[in-house]
Amino acid sequence: MPPRRNRVTDDSERTISARIRRDTDLRIQYFDNHRGEIDQRLDELAEEWDIERACQANGAALAMAGAAIAVLGGRRRWVVLSALASGFLFQHAMQGRSAPVAALRRLGFRTAAEIEDERRTLMALRGDFADLPHRGGRSRTTLRVAR
Repeated sequence: MPPRRNRVTDDSERTISARIRRDTDLRIQYFDNHRGEIDQRLDELAEEWDIERACQANGAALAMAGAAIAVLGGRRRWVVLSALASGFLFQHAMQGRSAPVAALRRLGFRTAAEIEDERRTLMALRGDFADLPHRGGRSRTTLRVAR
């Protein structure tokens, strides 16, 4: 099993991971020129759901819905929905990939590490790490250091 930090990004389609990285890079460049808005963005990042949380919530909701319909509606075949959701959660826990994870990545959900990279980069742009080197442009350097 790949290291936990990279297993989702390593298993994602390259184009999707590249799009997520490009979007992050564009946001960093924007905030490099709009430093007064960094605090608000950091607040938004603190609330952003990472892919692990989204996957867990999705799986739990489907499992509960399947169980509730099976019990309350008297339709036992809905138990299959609970079993599938649990199976996907188990597959994700063991391998770091599953069909829901691929779908969530396409929707733009990021890993906790990707969110943290943006957060640290914004903190560096804000000046939280004053001794950071500034070669090749401050926003690019800080993003490289964060990654």
